[in-house]
Amino acid sequence: MDYYSVLGVDKNATPDDIKRAYRKLASKHHPDKGGDTAKFQQIQAAYETLSNPQKREEYDNPRARMNANPGFGGSPFDLNDIFGHMFGQGRPPGFNARHMFRTQINFTLKESYEGSSQVLKIQDNKGTKVINIEVPKGVQHGDQIRYENIIENGTLVVLFAQIQDLKFERRDSDLICNHQVSVLDLIVGGTFQFETISGKTIEVTIKPKTQPHMQLRIPGHGMPISNTGRFGDQIVLLKPFIPDNIHNDIIDSILRNKQN
Repeated sequence: MDYYSVLGVDKNATPDDIKRAYRKLASKHHPDKGGDTAKFQQIQAAYETLSNPQKREEYDNPRARMNANPGFGGSPFDLNDIFGHMFGQGRPPGFNARHMFRTQINFTLKESYEGSSQVLKIQDNKGTKVINIEVPKGVQHGDQIRYENIIENGTLVVLFAQIQDLKFERRDSDLICNHQVSVLDLIVGGTFQFETISGKTIEVTIKPKTQPHMQLRIPGHGMPISNTGRFGDQIVLLKPFIPDNIHNDIIDSILRNKQN
């Protein structure tokens, strides 16, 4: 797979060129907008590699790279190859080598919230093995899990990588997002309907004289905290806007409220 072709940029593309291309493609192909998940995973993998100077250098110069983590869709990493180079074509007497396989699973924020599973195909000396890997509730970007009993005489290491969400930003177990509110509601107070990551709609109250860009914290509506049964918080950042049409009665009400 040519990561440059995936993003539609040439090999001399600047970091800004790569970022712009990624944002355009991610917006078009994101699963939350009905895009193809496999296509989006390719875009995500290309961006993660080309936006990182060290990874990009290794990608551009594959002969200088040690095959330690091939990433999503790469070839397995086999300890037999290492000992083959160290000891000729054989292995040290009595050594029972275990095969090491590494792969990457891309997951959405929703999958981390609810938990899910994905099918992997692993190539070993007996052929192709199809296995189901659980995406644990609360798993975070960069988490790794070792599986010792899935592959005979082998260890599978899975790196979990989160697909960027279009609405929520994740900070540990908390979720953060913007919500536009009228400046009138900030002044005199009001309510709005907010849909959480779970899909539940809750009513949020804005107190009178709330400052612009205030953060409202909604406890227990963030991400699950692994193995605790607890959840983080939802933080809503209020982004003010001025309505196009303001009735005179509303202006009079604001003026009266200000005098009080």
